Amino acid sequence: MKPKLNQMLRCAQSKKEQQEAIEHIDEVQNEIDRLNEQASEEILKVEQKYNKLRQPFFQKRSEIIAKIPNFWVTTFVNHPQVSALLGEEDEEALHYLSRVEVTEFEDIKSGYRIDFYFDENPYFENKALSKEFNVNESGDPVSKSSEIKWKAGKDLTKRTGQTPNKAGKKRQHEEPESFFTWFTDHSDAGADELGEVIKDDIWPNPLQYYLVPDMEDEEGDGDDDDEEEEGLEDIDEGEEEEGEDEDEDGDGEDGEVRKGVQWVLRTFL
Repeated sequence: MKPKLNQMLRCAQSKKEQQEAIEHIDEVQNEIDRLNEQASEEILKVEQKYNKLRQPFFQKRSEIIAKIPNFWVTTFVNHPQVSALLGEEDEEALHYLSRVEVTEFEDIKSGYRIDFYFDENPYFENKALSKEFNVNESGDPVSKSSEIKWKAGKDLTKRTGQTPNKAGKKRQHEEPESFFTWFTDHSDAGADELGEVIKDDIWPNPLQYYLVPDMEDEEGDGDDDDEEEEGLEDIDEGEEEEGEDEDEDGDGEDGEVRKGVQWVLRTFL
């Protein structure tokens, strides 16, 4: 009985030590969590500071972009994820898009808003369309947007089978819903991919997507130059080989002399 008692005591002691270790780990983890929260607050302050510093530059950029026709529709068409949402008529409507702005709220965690400004167009009455993402009182992500005032017979969200545009080469064969259905879709604000793409990818540097065709052309021109150089090298090599063949076959000047000597020897000797 005594060995079993000792074993039970050792087991109880081991469990007590484990419990104490777990409690100490929990205390340390609480300290780590406290520092993480403090870091998040500091990072938030830095982001808010630099968001304010960036605003004048965003404004200046928008003023310059306004001088370039079709800047934003070209940017969207060149973006692989956005182009997948564009039908031919969507692209036509976006030709009237003159300005895009993304505004992050002062409390960045609470959300952001995307504003699209349009010139007079044959599709809808709105001068601006907006979609806003924020957090409700329960802490759940929600979204809301402008109601599109479509002109008679021009509601692109009610049309099916739009003809794919050139960007459709990158898409699946099945034609997608209209780009403008995004303004009416509030089913999953926390996983709105288009909003995130515009805010985090396009808005920071739209120029990189506007210039995509030019960059591809430059790369293609370089390939052509390489091919031309290779072609020239092949021509030079071919000429050298032909010259060698001529000498071997006796078709050059030396060959003519040799033929003449051979004829004289055969004729007179």
